[in-house]
Amino acid sequence: MRVEVDEDRCCGAGSCVLVAPEVFDQREDDGVVVLLDAEPPGQVHGGVREAADICPAGAIALRGA
Repeated sequence: MRVEVDEDRCCGAGSCVLVAPEVFDQREDDGVVVLLDAEPPGQVHGGVREAADICPAGAIALRGA
């Protein structure tokens, strides 16, 4: 799985951080998503898929998922 984020689309909701903190974080100044691991290990794929599904801005894309 490869994770891509579109910082320009991110609305700073933080839902991705709540479900997959190993992969996502937020910038302190504006809350925009920070991708910590573009190729996360298999044990967190479920959380990453959920983060992409619940992202209100559709800012998370998954390749090879």
